[in-house]
Amino acid sequence: MRKKIAILLLLFFLIGLLGGCWSRREITEVAIIMGTGVDWTADDRIRLTVQIAKPGDFGAGGEAGAGGKEPPAWVVWAEGKTIEEAERYLAMKVPRDIYWGHSVILVLGEEMAKKGTGMVTNFFHRSRGPRETMWFMVTRGEAKDILETHSELAKTSAQAAGFLTRMETSYAVQSREFAEMLASKGVQPVVTGVEVKETGKAHGPGQENPPVEKEVKLSGVAVFKEDKLIKWLDEHETRGLLWLKGEVKKGAVTVPSPGEPEKEVSIKIRRSSTKIVPEYDGENLWFNVMINVEGDMVEQQSREDLAKPEKIKALESAMAGEIKARAAEALEKAQREYGVDIFGFGDAFHRKYKKEWRELKNRWDEEFSRADVNIAVEAHVREIGLLTTRASTPEE
Repeated sequence: MRKKIAILLLLFFLIGLLGGCWSRREITEVAIIMGTGVDWTADDRIRLTVQIAKPGDFGAGGEAGAGGKEPPAWVVWAEGKTIEEAERYLAMKVPRDIYWGHSVILVLGEEMAKKGTGMVTNFFHRSRGPRETMWFMVTRGEAKDILETHSELAKTSAQAAGFLTRMETSYAVQSREFAEMLASKGVQPVVTGVEVKETGKAHGPGQENPPVEKEVKLSGVAVFKEDKLIKWLDEHETRGLLWLKGEVKKGAVTVPSPGEPEKEVSIKIRRSSTKIVPEYDGENLWFNVMINVEGDMVEQQSREDLAKPEKIKALESAMAGEIKARAAEALEKAQREYGVDIFGFGDAFHRKYKKEWRELKNRWDEEFSRADVNIAVEAHVREIGLLTTRASTPEE
């Protein structure tokens, strides 16, 4: 009898562990957000814009999108005094439950970023719905314009912006990384910049003169002081930022050919690393920055033989000089014009001088602006490809 009771209790216990479908939500009942934009309006309100996927257009072999007749996403917006209030008004327009879990990007308009990101990020970091892995971006115009564009190669403009960011050709920041930078006193935030630009023409049947299409384009980085946008770095200055932060993972460096300086040579980056060493004697503060980079020559405009050792050394010297110039340009902007440490020099100082950091952390940007920075670059060309000279160079 005891055995039967024990088996019965065990069965009841196991039944309680079985999964159910009580909280399920069908795909036809949810509005899947692909991209989110936030703007500050002229009448001092927050405009929340979302790009909602049309599930039927995302199936295999779907014809919607760039070449289809119907767009694969619906862009809708609402305004409110807060993000939550705007979402409530948005829910009155969207006939489904709003689902944030698939939002690829969170983009802020320029005016919103100047007012302060705290009014935006508080909602997205506090709520359980949005993911902290969303790509965080700032546009020079309005975020609504970014979401209203389309893409010729991706289903939606939000996905296209996410793909561009993941390609690591510029500086990429996720929502959680932005929050970490805000919490640190050793670095000021920088965020991926985007804008809408004319990119090209989409040719197709019956299109003799198609219009020029506008799509999302990466556009340098937005520089913040605490949670407010203050300035921008262009594409060249952003490259210097990446070198100083040790974030260069791909790309190329173009330098003059040693014997024909009017011709160019392109060297593709294989790997790189950056080491920041702070020095402090109680009064004077300075940093030694060491950048190491390796690359392969992939293009040559000149006709000279670049396989010779002295030519390789000349290329390495020119490559090091170009990288140092880019880094110095970004450093000059941050130190002299903007007065903010966007490179993480403060974090490096904190790791080495923990006691002194307690005294300097609350005025770190001022200390950084006065600090000397010595940049040293060591560059190596590892391969020159299958050709030692241009294929069109005639033999003597």
